[in-house]
Amino acid sequence: MKQREVDVPRETEDRLREFVALLLRWNASINLTAERDQATIWRRHVLDSLQLAPLVPDTDGPLVDLGSGAGFPGLMLALVTGRETHLVESDRRKSAFLIEAARVLALPRVKIHPTRIEAATLPRAAILTARALAPLTALLPHAHRTLAPGGFALFPKGRTAEQELTDVAGAWIMQVERFPSRTDPIATILRLSEIHPAGSHA
Repeated sequence: MKQREVDVPRETEDRLREFVALLLRWNASINLTAERDQATIWRRHVLDSLQLAPLVPDTDGPLVDLGSGAGFPGLMLALVTGRETHLVESDRRKSAFLIEAARVLALPRVKIHPTRIEAATLPRAAILTARALAPLTALLPHAHRTLAPGGFALFPKGRTAEQELTDVAGAWIMQVERFPSRTDPIATILRLSEIHPAGSHA
């Protein structure tokens, strides 16, 4: 996959590359990602995150990203959409990186929450994202608590996607949409809406 293979304006791509350069500098001191070269980070993380952008509607309302780590996908989506974005990351070193990245990239609508998800004071989200954080059994309670009415969750999943849906089928009711990943042939992006515990109506 060629590095230019990203459907964003040139100025946005330049800012994305500036972010990757910053990430590589920080990676020398703290373990933000296992990858240590620009091409691999671009392919495995930046492009993988950006493929969520077309699934985000052009509507108002904040985006909340749980377990943001090095900023994938939440910071990437904030950069390309300009949306109010809340990044939750309990690791203090990673949250410090996110604060610096938001400053360098001039993203004033990004707020970093350096705390555990359960302790974060978050707005009701129009969109909730989480990448490589936890199975649906753990994510759906957060989604139910955090999403605003009409909001939805975008969860990239690997080969376990269908098994995770099976595992929650008896406990949770929701609308499920599946989108094939453009960066990983075995991965699926789940878009979940109307999430509520089985036996309830909201």
